[in-house]
Amino acid sequence: MPDTAIAPNVRGGDAEEARIRRGVARLLTDLGYAVLYEFRLTNGRRVDVIGLNDEAEFVVVEVKSSVADFRGDRKWREYLPFCDRFYFGVSERFPDRLLPGDCGVIVADAYGGAIRREAAPVPVNGTRKRHQIVRFALAAAGRLQRRIDPGV
Repeated sequence: MPDTAIAPNVRGGDAEEARIRRGVARLLTDLGYAVLYEFRLTNGRRVDVIGLNDEAEFVVVEVKSSVADFRGDRKWREYLPFCDRFYFGVSERFPDRLLPGDCGVIVADAYGGAIRREAAPVPVNGTRKRHQIVRFALAAAGRLQRRIDPGV
């Protein structure tokens, strides 16, 4: 089975990104989060991985498959108001000293992940959180329905 089949990379991207994304999702699931890939925020940005737990805490993970990918992308700061915790998801080979010290770091491969540096909690605005929970639920339900009945 091709690597991209293990974690669909809907934007294209590379196989390494797909492997990291899958490991991040497995870790978050193990930690009690429901996970979505490619979730669009109300500011128009789309996050790589978002999770929601039973305490209504949102975690966002920006996957970086290479140093060039990290250096070429500064939009991740626009994700911060939409999550209670923010992480970069990287491979074991990524030099995490390049990542900002105030962000969490998850090291992942296709089979799982581990938190290398915990993200500091910064609560999401209550009104934004309530709205985002509804959007998360609608996105998840819509994706499930399209999977069950692609004709929808």
